[in-house]
Amino acid sequence: MYETIADPRAFLTDLFKTAVATADPMRVVAEHLPEKPKGRLIVIGAGKASARMAEAVEAHYGPCEGFVITRYGYARTTQGIEIVEAAHPVPDAAGETATQKLMAMADGFGPEDTVIALISGGGSALLCAPRAGLTLSEKMSVNKALLASGAPIGQMNVVRKHLSAVKGGQLAAACHPARLLTLMISDVPGDDPAEVASGPTVGDTTTAQDARAIIDRYGIDVPASVLACLEAGSSVVSPDDPRLAQSETRIIAAPSQSLQAASEIATAAGCDVRILGDALEGEARELAIEQCQMAQTLQAEASQSNRPILLLSGGECTVTRRGEGIGGPNAEYVLAAATALEGAKGIHVLACDTDGVDGAAEVAGAYAGPETLKTAHDTGIDAAKALDQNDAHRFFGAIGGQIVTGPTLTNVNDFRAILILPQP
Repeated sequence: MYETIADPRAFLTDLFKTAVATADPMRVVAEHLPEKPKGRLIVIGAGKASARMAEAVEAHYGPCEGFVITRYGYARTTQGIEIVEAAHPVPDAAGETATQKLMAMADGFGPEDTVIALISGGGSALLCAPRAGLTLSEKMSVNKALLASGAPIGQMNVVRKHLSAVKGGQLAAACHPARLLTLMISDVPGDDPAEVASGPTVGDTTTAQDARAIIDRYGIDVPASVLACLEAGSSVVSPDDPRLAQSETRIIAAPSQSLQAASEIATAAGCDVRILGDALEGEARELAIEQCQMAQTLQAEASQSNRPILLLSGGECTVTRRGEGIGGPNAEYVLAAATALEGAKGIHVLACDTDGVDGAAEVAGAYAGPETLKTAHDTGIDAAKALDQNDAHRFFGAIGGQIVTGPTLTNVNDFRAILILPQP
């Protein structure tokens, strides 16, 4: 029975930690591993969670041969699998070199070999192999423009696939004729395997024309070489390509599972939990306004029942960059929520990325409560101006509202929670 939530920030932060822990590769990988084959076993992978996944594989099998690419700061100590770090969200030369090595390895696999591919969010940037005719600097410029455009992650990945020599099933094709099992941790709305890390081991049905249409739709400025590359067609691999005949893909952790785990904790604490969806997209500030309006409407219900209401949601919001501030979709969501709520009593908001990195900042997200705007005002910070400048991280950093976790070693997308407490 609900009595009180003494510290709403701590309560919401604990729910976020539960969501992250539910997707820890050490908890979810082993049950999906087959019996160790008698022949050669090779582990490959890319993504923010891939090094932790590799650690989990070796905890199950013992030392393994392999090569995995992860984000700087996300490496783990492994027994046999080589871990290489590279840049995210914009690729770098280390990622390009590592991807070349991975593709060269795959080219040597034979029909008696078994390959386990560990793929998670972040792999789109970490697997960097520009198509012939493109340079790394050109790929980097396109990636930066995509990140600032406000395009949903799925559409960004369509463009990335058609400018790549590894995405869109091309890594799987390179592994042929080996048997291939891909284990994925999903960070994309809808959990489509073809979209996780731009589907390097999954056949793809999009076209170069689709990629060009997205570039035009969002007014993305790209080099002439990129347009020429798209005009020439694409090298992505069709789902019915015979080179994928021995390829199997499994989603082993997803946003819905993490939201459900958080929901169970909150329910046990006396909350009436409403899960609004695990695949919400759109502008972060617009979603914040919409959900805060819902929260204010529901507060009368919470007060009448004397039971808190908790709104949970996942997915991946976007930010159309207008200013020169330091921000990310989760912090921008919380800042927009704080300005929309205008200090409303009893409503508390938290939004964090489950990988521990919101945008390009080493910050998971932020928290805001009824006191946030007053604290900012007393500190001499203008919340509306910070929002206009996409400067949410600096805003929350100045008032102590940031949620900092460091590398979480997993990635199941954004976690958003609005706690509505009963009022007298």
